[in-house]
This record gives sequence, C-alpha cells and structure tokens, in this order.
Amino acid sequence: MKLLMTIIVTFFAGMGAGLGTGFAGMSAAAVISPMLITFLHMNPFMAVGIALSSDVLASAVSAYTYGKNKNLDVKNGSIMMVTVLVFTVIGSYISSLVPSTTMGSFSVVMTFFLGIKFIVRPVMTTKEAMNSVSAKKRAVQSVLCGMIIGFICGFVGAGGGMMMLL
Repeated sequence: MKLLMTIIVTFFAGMGAGLGTGFAGMSAAAVISPMLITFLHMNPFMAVGIALSSDVLASAVSAYTYGKNKNLDVKNGSIMMVTVLVFTVIGSYISSLVPSTTMGSFSVVMTFFLGIKFIVRPVMTTKEAMNSVSAKKRAVQSVLCGMIIGFICGFVGAGGGMMMLL
C-alpha cells in the first residue's frame, strides 16, 4: 500500500510540476516539495533536493520554448540570474541552520499563500507595458527581485517564475 501511495503522489507531483512549469513558468519545486512533505512525510531537505533536481530539466525546456517564441529578455534575465545565484547560496546556508520541521512547514504554508495570491490577483502585464519601463528601472528591479527570489530559492527550494509573480 505504501508503494502504491508513493507512486500516486509522485505521479501527481510530477504532472503538476510539468504543467505548472509549462503553463505558468513556475518552479517545479513549488509543487513537488509540499506534496512530498505533506503526503509522503519526507524529510524537507530531501524533498527540496529532489524537487530542485527535477526543476533543472523542466526549467531548461521551458526557457528554450519561451526563447524560441521570442518571450525572453536575455539582458535583464542575465542580471537577475547573477543576483539569484548569489542569494541562493545565502538562502541555502541559512536554511541549513533551521530545523527541518520548521523548514517543511514554511515551504507548505508559503506555497499555499503564493497559490492564493496567483488565483486572486494574476499577473496580466503585456509586453508593451513592460517595454515602456526605462532600462535602468528594469535593471534595478531585476537586482532587487533577484535578491528576494534567490533567497527564497535557497531557503525553501521553490523559486523560479512563480516567485517573479510576487
């Protein structure tokens, strides 16, 4: 029975992660971590590790598809990527100092609130509206958002596109 439950939970976690990554650009870890922690009672650090490893391929395929359709701002994306990488290391270090039960609860609760925010107030910004913002302001926003996103990615293991919807 336990094996069947594991197969069912991992199937739905993978399906939700794939659909979420493809449709909304969200991190696969936002779906996988809470499901593994909640339904399989997995150690939160292990769940985050599994989620992040699956996130690499899913995000790479999504980024390729978005880039192919000319929906990718490489310049500001590069600025944000560097900031995200630095703050991911900081967030990972701080998460290692927190007990696993606290981290697991934090992961589930924050993912829940992020989902509610996305349902109540979805992002509806057009390309034209984004292009009307000055290049300097976009660069500053990329750095600031990269700091927040990177810290959350490192601490909880869920970030990516879903965090950009904040």
